[in-house]
Amino acid sequence: MTGVGLVNPFGDDSGDSDGKRDSAADDFFRRIMQGESAVRLYRHPLANELAQPAVYCAAFDGDAAIGRVLVNVTDRYSQLGLAAAFSAWRDAALPPDGMTQNHGRYGVSWGTGTGGVLTYEKGYNNFYINHKRLVSPLTVALAMHNAAASHIAISLKLGGPCLTYSVACASSSVAIGEAFRRIQTGEADLVVAGGSEAPLALSVMLAWEAMRVIATGDEETAYRACRPFQEGRSGLVLGEGAAALILEDWDSAVARGARIYCELAGYGQSCDHTHLVRPDPDGQRRAIAAAIDEAGLQPADIGYVNAHGTATREGDPIEIGVLRALFGDHAKTLAVSSTKSMHGHLLGAAGAMEAAITVLALARQEIPPTANLEQVAADCAGVRHVLGVGLRDVPFQAALSNSFAFGGSNAVLAFRRT
Repeated sequence: MTGVGLVNPFGDDSGDSDGKRDSAADDFFRRIMQGESAVRLYRHPLANELAQPAVYCAAFDGDAAIGRVLVNVTDRYSQLGLAAAFSAWRDAALPPDGMTQNHGRYGVSWGTGTGGVLTYEKGYNNFYINHKRLVSPLTVALAMHNAAASHIAISLKLGGPCLTYSVACASSSVAIGEAFRRIQTGEADLVVAGGSEAPLALSVMLAWEAMRVIATGDEETAYRACRPFQEGRSGLVLGEGAAALILEDWDSAVARGARIYCELAGYGQSCDHTHLVRPDPDGQRRAIAAAIDEAGLQPADIGYVNAHGTATREGDPIEIGVLRALFGDHAKTLAVSSTKSMHGHLLGAAGAMEAAITVLALARQEIPPTANLEQVAADCAGVRHVLGVGLRDVPFQAALSNSFAFGGSNAVLAFRRT
């Protein structure tokens, strides 16, 4: 892992175009370590009466991040994705103008759950509410799920595999894992992998609200609305953002003198095959075990788990129960946190954001907390929950990032310190 790029609610580095390595990830990780929540009460511009705790990247400047030309032909989810990819590219000290040769050895692997939903919503609103009968000819190109990956490939001159995965909340974890496979098999030397999501469309917010899994809060309490593993937790909060990682063949990275954060050593993927939206312990266990096994590790080697931890009543105890069962006595000392408590649930981009946090945590030997967790629920006990602020100077050699999605798709990434 040689590059990390983020577009996050605490701000971004969109104004940095001078080729320097980026500071956005540093600032983001510092705030996450402090347990700072970016959740605020969000009022939708099409329905001001609809107010939900959510995470919005208000400081994002598309013109500065990717340029006006690209902004004009992209949905917001693609804009966020492009900005994160460009940031990761700079962080990895790769050629500023993209690849100039051997294009077929470099690829893109991207994840999104909702794609260009804002473009669709704008079109429906214009058609049905504003009675505009002409539909923009760019609608399909803006809204398609593979638009972000395609724009990244075009901008950085990456002629290898360009793939998009839409596997609900596991989308970008799967994208990173499948990029890992492409490099393992020798099909690619380098892959820009990650995910982006801009899901704060009125239709999406109403749909999640109808499922009764959205956390509640008002202007004063929204920042602490998402409380994974907490007694009395009330649900998740939607968030937008993007994260990109540069995955590179080891020999290639060493040959060019790249800074290496850590190694992606294992990838586990499974399907619950039991229910569309109810998580299954055995499916999660198989994915975690597969990632650990491929990494050549033992459960006792894992020092930190960035949990899926959505703060739902049903999901949290199932995940913690799996960790207790799989890790045995080690579970009591296994550091676990859910950073969704601070950056929200980015749906298809959640796995990439959490993988990036896990990479930074392993490289810095620091473990972020679960914000707003004060009283661990009885059904979520049995692991070492990180409360309040993060743990610093904690030596650990390996970490996991868990993603468990609707549809029963589970993806787990195992990272190892180098």
